[in-house]
Formats: sequence, structure tokens, C-alpha cells
Amino acid sequence: MKKIKLSNLIAPSFYKVHQGLKEETHTHYWLKGGRGSTKSSFISIEIVLGIMQDSQANAVALRKVKDTLKDSVFEQFVWAIEKLGVSHLWHIPQSKLEITYIPTGQKILFRGADNPKKIKSTKVSKGYIKYIWYEEVDEFNGMEEIRTINQSLMRGGERFVVFYSFNPPQSIRNWVNNELLTEREDRLIHHSTYLTVPKWWLGNQFIIEAEHLKKVNPRAYNHEYLGEVTGTGGEIFVNITIRDIMDEEISKFDRVKRGLDFGYASDPLHYAVCHFDKTRRRLYIFYEIHKVGMKNRIAVHEIKKENKNNDRIVSDSAEPRTIAEFKDLGLRIIGAKKGPGSVEHGIKFLQDLEEIIIDNKRCPNTAREFLNYELEKDKEGNFKADYPDKNNHSIDAIRYALEDDMRGKAISFD
Repeated sequence: MKKIKLSNLIAPSFYKVHQGLKEETHTHYWLKGGRGSTKSSFISIEIVLGIMQDSQANAVALRKVKDTLKDSVFEQFVWAIEKLGVSHLWHIPQSKLEITYIPTGQKILFRGADNPKKIKSTKVSKGYIKYIWYEEVDEFNGMEEIRTINQSLMRGGERFVVFYSFNPPQSIRNWVNNELLTEREDRLIHHSTYLTVPKWWLGNQFIIEAEHLKKVNPRAYNHEYLGEVTGTGGEIFVNITIRDIMDEEISKFDRVKRGLDFGYASDPLHYAVCHFDKTRRRLYIFYEIHKVGMKNRIAVHEIKKENKNNDRIVSDSAEPRTIAEFKDLGLRIIGAKKGPGSVEHGIKFLQDLEEIIIDNKRCPNTAREFLNYELEKDKEGNFKADYPDKNNHSIDAIRYALEDDMRGKAISFD
């Protein structure tokens, strides 16, 4: 049998992922990228090899809609088996969505999420389902649906590998882009593009089409070929940087501000702590409390843990009774001085900053709200002029915190 070199089948950008799979470093592999990045080819190769090397391993490949399985993931596995030179070891029926490893009877099964009962009843006669592959995972309804499927399939074995492949949607608001902001130790996130793939794999015409789109529509090129989250055009804050803010940095902050947006019924209370570098016009957001149904006494207790010197807090002035109660409980708190157009002015002030740096580990809800804050569309698909008044609790708290710095601008708060 002819010896196949994996380096002829796996693009260089996936070498480290391949090594991680061999060393079993992670369970969940989120592989994102643009056209021609070969992420699907890589996954199919790894699953076929994994089944042949582990006599207990089986696989389930999923698409949101069952009818798309045959021409996508099924054919991708057929390609992988042929390229590995092992077609004689696999039974590939034309009339059934199932591939069998002949020596042991291990299976690669195919399921659509439009039939949840079929997924729940998935069984294999030998071993367990070690590999799960969500192709075009952004087409699924969200992590709740993914978790339900994983809970049904990840049973009876000690080691699992779950692949999630997708081209990142344009909007950061899409659930899959949001999901990757949450860190998990057992998760690896990998981004690939066609630029790391040998050109002869893709063909000259592929390169011509990519370069043409790059010239005529750079935004579309960045999204389709580079797999970038380019946005929909309705993003309100385009000056966001997500990164760790180190303790050493925080120790040097000398213009720390605190803001508080009270919770209402199902809305969360949000307490924000930030540092404003006025000279460089950079805002650092590094602490939050974000919780629904938090009683005032408990909220004050939690705030005092952070605000040990009882520095001033600026809050929403629409709740004078709550402000009075927080004062009675020992906080130095005042209501924001609102005025006509204050919301619009506050948002524009934040938009005009050089950079808004948010620590996603310390402030996951703040990062989510700032990144997801977008103009809404009317029935004709045009963006509305008003800023949406929902899912903006951290933004309100930051506006209150920076009230003093906003004075003297276009609108007076006095």
C-alpha cells in the first residue's frame, strides 16, 4: 500500500492542532476561517484516522438541516478516505447516510438537528461516539441546542473530541462569535485562511477570484476569505479592544471611576469600575458586578468589597429612593445629572475615545454588551436613528461613571 504523507493533506496552519489532538490537550476544537482554509478537510482527515487508530471510536457529523448532509460532510469524508488511500477498508453506501470501517464495524453517522429525536436515539453497536463534528455550527440555534446534543452523544467513553467548524458571521452579535469570548480550559480556538494553504491545493482560479474580490470589495473579501468579523455596519462602538488588564496596570490607575445602573424586575443591576486616561483618551474597564434579582443590602455588601475606600459612585438618578437606601447602608453615592440628549451625548463621547479596553475575564457582561450594541433596523431594513434601550446596562453605568469628564461638551449636564 502506498504510504501517504499527512503533510500533503493537512495545511501547515493545522500542524499544532494535529499535535494537540495526538496529545489530547483539549476536548472542544472551534475551527473558524474563510473560504479555502481547509478546516473541513482537516477535520475529516483527523476523524477517519482517529477511528482507524482507536477500535472503540465512532463519529457523528451534524448539520442544522439534514438535507445538507449528503453534499457536504458526507462527501468530505469520502474525499478524506480516498486521499488517505484506505477506500478498500471502508464501506460507503450510496443510498444511506452512514460510513462503516469494515475491519471492526465502527461507524461514521450523519444527523440533522432538525430531527432532535433522531440525535437522542443515536446508538452504536461497538464502542462509543468519540468524535462529534458540527459543520457550519453558526447555523445552529445557539449553545443551548449544542449542549443538549452533546449531552445526548457524549456518553460511555473516557475521551471525546468535538469539532466546530464555521466561517465567522459578520455580526459580533451572532451567538457563535459571542460564545468564543467565553474562555474554557478544555477549548481550543483556531483561525485559518487560504493564505496558509499551498496554492496548488486550491488552484489558480480560486486565487484569481479571491484577489479580484479584495480589489473591488475589501470588506467582503475580509469576511468571506479571511473569516473576519467585519460587522454589519450598525455597530455603535468600533473602538473596542478585548484583552487582559493586568494587576500591575490596575495598581497604577489614578483616575478610577465608578458607576451603577440599578436593576429593574428582570433587568440586572450593573456596577462598573473603570480608569479614564484623559490624555490618551483611553478607557479601561476592569471590574463589574452584574446580577439579576440582587437585593439592595447584598448589592451594597458586594460593592464595598471592591470599593474599600468608599469612593464616590455615580448612579442612575431615576431611583431616588434606592439611592437613599444605598446611602443609609453606607455608600457614598450620587445620582447622575441627566438632561435632554444625555444618552446620545454619552454614547458619542464613548464613541470618540481612542480606545475602550475591556478585560473579558473580569468583565464578561460588559464586553458582551459593548460588542453587541448595534443600531436596530426598521421594516425596510434601514438602520434606525435612535440608540436601542436594551442590553445596555454596563454602557449606562459607564456613562454615569464618566459624567464629570463629559461636561463641557456639546450638552450640559448641569
